[in-house]
Amino acid sequence: MASSLWIKFILSAIVMLIISPNVTAQETTYRYHRCINTTFFTPNSAFSTNLNETLSSLIPNAHSNGLYNSSIGGLQGPDRADGLFLCRGDISPDLCQICVKVASKKVTNLCPKQKEAIIWNEECMLRYSNRSIFSDMEEDPRVYLGNQNNVIHPNVNFTTFTRLYGLVQCTLDIVSSECRICLAACMSEIRKCCNGKEGGRVSKPSCNMRFEIYPFYYMASHLPPLPAASTSKSGKHLHLQLLGLSYSYASDQCGTLHEPRALI
Repeated sequence: MASSLWIKFILSAIVMLIISPNVTAQETTYRYHRCINTTFFTPNSAFSTNLNETLSSLIPNAHSNGLYNSSIGGLQGPDRADGLFLCRGDISPDLCQICVKVASKKVTNLCPKQKEAIIWNEECMLRYSNRSIFSDMEEDPRVYLGNQNNVIHPNVNFTTFTRLYGLVQCTLDIVSSECRICLAACMSEIRKCCNGKEGGRVSKPSCNMRFEIYPFYYMASHLPPLPAASTSKSGKHLHLQLLGLSYSYASDQCGTLHEPRALI
């Protein structure tokens, strides 16, 4: 019963991601990484050179759109190096660039021999591989991180509780239907890590979801109105039906932001 009430709390709370243009650059925070132990390379090899060039090309292209990809070494072959990053939609271009730079350095130190790796920082995700990683929805590897604090009274009626803050995001190289599948899975998997917690997140290569009882993103001084239509010129509006509750979110022109709200 407590589990059911908690999931309903997550889905019935009003959650918003609000863009703030006044975010200043600051230090980024490491959260998790995975080294994919399937293929390896040696220092000063052709792949090592291509990887360094790929990661170097990502850093200056970190901007407000939030996502950029690069490939060095040809379309085929074991020495190609594909790289991709996704910055959180509410941060400034300066902070996005800082995060990508720090993440690229840290992940190559943590995974010095693997040809494929991914790292999640608080403000961005960065991954690279010797295979094509563009335009394919991928849910693995994944990571579950729960808030250390538990809800004091899990059986409370959460409909009268304070606002729940949430953020969901997809990489803009995947199509809307894939984004919906990826985020629906995140919503389901939040039970595995965060039932009874004050917050938590599910992070995957192609999408991520997070909720907290406090504002963890940068907020503007006012709340935007709920979109009136299911589609618009500014982007695509998707819809999820979870546990009998109607839940929608919309993407902007770049496809990197989503503003979810409960429609109950």
